[in-house]
Amino acid sequence: MDEKSASAGRFADDYFAEKYQLTLPHSELCAALPHLSAGRALDIGCGRGRNMLYLNSHGFDVTGWDNNPASLAHLQQIIDQEQLIGIDCHPVDLNQHRFNGSYQLVMSTVVMMFLQPQTIPRLIADMQAATAKEGFNLIVSAMDTADTPCPLDFPFTFKSGELSHYYRNWHILKYNEHHGELHKRDATGQRIRMRFATLLAQKTSIK
Repeated sequence: MDEKSASAGRFADDYFAEKYQLTLPHSELCAALPHLSAGRALDIGCGRGRNMLYLNSHGFDVTGWDNNPASLAHLQQIIDQEQLIGIDCHPVDLNQHRFNGSYQLVMSTVVMMFLQPQTIPRLIADMQAATAKEGFNLIVSAMDTADTPCPLDFPFTFKSGELSHYYRNWHILKYNEHHGELHKRDATGQRIRMRFATLLAQKTSIK
């Protein structure tokens, strides 16, 4: 068994949250895991690495991008302290960055609403192009709809059906526009609720 294989699975799913005061990995990533095969993964807007660390502990080689130096420094400390392999993070301005590659999973959870509207079409196009055949994209992002106006002034929000339209030629395993909560709280102490577009899609022709 190689070193990477030996390290996979040695951490409980709440290990990093408990030890390093991180939030737990996103529930949609946990739900998607049974569909995924370990390989290369890219986390776009990785923050302090909760999803990266989860994927790495399940055998993935993970790259993460974020534009917050403090978050990346905290993640790098964890990587160094735990002597993790197959995981690395880089400072990236997602509003400017273009990319390609061959990843089994490209994901972006609760990130796109912080980007400029003109960024979204080419970012999704790059995500799709960088996904290996039979690979997956996982996206969760805020919406603004007539029945549930977004309560926060995000630069970008999805409209109903907008995200799924981008993936009309992929195999969509999951798509919904359910209500959800941010970790951020309002003036009364309640977690802020809004609609989120949630998508898990596989790069394989639906025809």
